[in-house]
Amino acid sequence: MKRNTDTDEPEAAPSRRDETTPANRAILVGIERKGDHSSWTIQDSLDELGQLAYTAGLSIADTTYQKLTHPNPSTYIGSGKVQELREMLLAEEVSYVIFDDELRPSQQRNLEKALGDNVRLIDRTRLILDIFRLHANSREGKLQVELAQYQYLLPRLTGLRANLEQQVGGSGAGPVGLRGPGETQLELDRRQVKRRIQTLRHSLEEVRTQRGQHRKQRERAGIPTVAIVGYTNAGKSSLLNALTGAGVLVEDKLFATLDPTTRRITLPGGREALISDTVGFIRKLPHDLVAAFRATLEGIKEAMLILHVVDASHPRAAEQIQAVETVLADLDVMRTQRLIVWNKIDILPWQVPPPALMPSHPEALAISAKTGANLGALLAKIEEMLAEDLVVVESVIPYNRYDLVGLVYEQGAVELREEKPEGIFLRASVPRELAERLAAASRGKLPSEKR
Repeated sequence: MKRNTDTDEPEAAPSRRDETTPANRAILVGIERKGDHSSWTIQDSLDELGQLAYTAGLSIADTTYQKLTHPNPSTYIGSGKVQELREMLLAEEVSYVIFDDELRPSQQRNLEKALGDNVRLIDRTRLILDIFRLHANSREGKLQVELAQYQYLLPRLTGLRANLEQQVGGSGAGPVGLRGPGETQLELDRRQVKRRIQTLRHSLEEVRTQRGQHRKQRERAGIPTVAIVGYTNAGKSSLLNALTGAGVLVEDKLFATLDPTTRRITLPGGREALISDTVGFIRKLPHDLVAAFRATLEGIKEAMLILHVVDASHPRAAEQIQAVETVLADLDVMRTQRLIVWNKIDILPWQVPPPALMPSHPEALAISAKTGANLGALLAKIEEMLAEDLVVVESVIPYNRYDLVGLVYEQGAVELREEKPEGIFLRASVPRELAERLAAASRGKLPSEKR
């Protein structure tokens, strides 16, 4: 067993406010699994947990962890470590104990009995859910977070009615609130919670239907879509802002932005595309949260190109790539074109990613969303990769179908244009659907229509 006493807070966590109170102080608790050969160490995991706590408004009083083959089925950590944690609570003035994994309901109950009622026990899943609740602004985002919170709460209702206020955050004291869906949960039984889950799923299914309609409209318009994905805090929102001037909030915090933003961009050759960011990924991302955000994540499935943004300055960049690709595999989008984008090279020596990262992704581009370095090259690469989904056509478009000429310039790349007596001759690379419309117009089978 080891206890980190070298510093008051994880090294990687941003600096806290100078004055802290017991109401916003926490102890972090984790497990180093014996036989785990991952390069992501327990300290890496606790550092990330500390950053999550910081995003939630907490400061770190201390950290502790234990080497175990697997979590103790009764109390997550061993009995000796529970006693040590009890002594730490007596020595430190804290209001929260945050565990680096999701606790089983039985583990939660046993730990509450062992550690007393004066401290709130939070696991990683609940902490992430509360951060998402704080940062969800759209109706869709709020529905998704609420659904995930109820799914997290449901198995914890049985036998916990006396302690339910603890589960949903009590009075919400402290900077985080940590309330869950709300104090009304105190009066709800399992049937009511299940009914609310069904209502939320129905509402999100309506959102999914609306997204499907919007997707069909985009497909008819022939505008390609590009999705920005990446580990949380990799710089996705910064990149979207740099490319489009979207004005999305950018903070040095995990999950600083939650609701996706979509903007139109014009590529160097004149073709237009839609580009959108998505919710950031993270190791140990709660499964219920991924399921709840299915409607939002479907934007990734609709994309013709995925930009995978990586913080090239992060010491665990390779592991973060793997965590993101695991989620992409779950979404069944690994066949979609993907481009690794090394971000934050402005803070790297020589402005290039570490050599260890380069061989596995030779096609990747290195950029800085902050300074704008190499963004022109990125736009050119996006255009090049999207062009792979275009077909070359030669078509004579009647003069009364000038709307189609405009679509060719908007959606494709024109190589040759000539004015002929029967219409405008174009040789161009265009989306397949537009190619079919041009062929029909050349044969005179489409009536004149307004764009």
